Amino acid sequence: QVQLVESGGGLVQAGGSLRISCAASGSSSSIQGIGWYRQAPGKSRELVTSISRAGTTYYSDSVKGRFTISRDSAKNTVSLQMNSLKPEDTAVYLCYADSNFRRYWGQGTQVTVTA
Repeated sequence: QVQLVESGGGLVQAGGSLRISCAASGSSSSIQGIGWYRQAPGKSRELVTSISRAGTTYYSDSVKGRFTISRDSAKNTVSLQMNSLKPEDTAVYLCYADSNFRRYWGQGTQVTVTA
């Protein structure tokens, strides 16, 4: 079992920055891929970014060049630095982790970007 707890998020004006983090506990040493999805009202869940155990990263085209994911395996945390935020980035951001062929989810943290 893996437990994920997100922190950070909040309200920011367009062009601003936010950092959100996800702390993993439980069987966190078995985590392979970890990353973030987001879900805006009325829209389907979208994969934003991920990072593998080896450090390989993926970014969706919509955030490439603006968002940066980082992973601290010693602390079992993953963070997402979000710069140049846009109103369309407004969503609930959900941390996920893949471990032993299962996907675990955090509760989500709200990010709201005002124009």
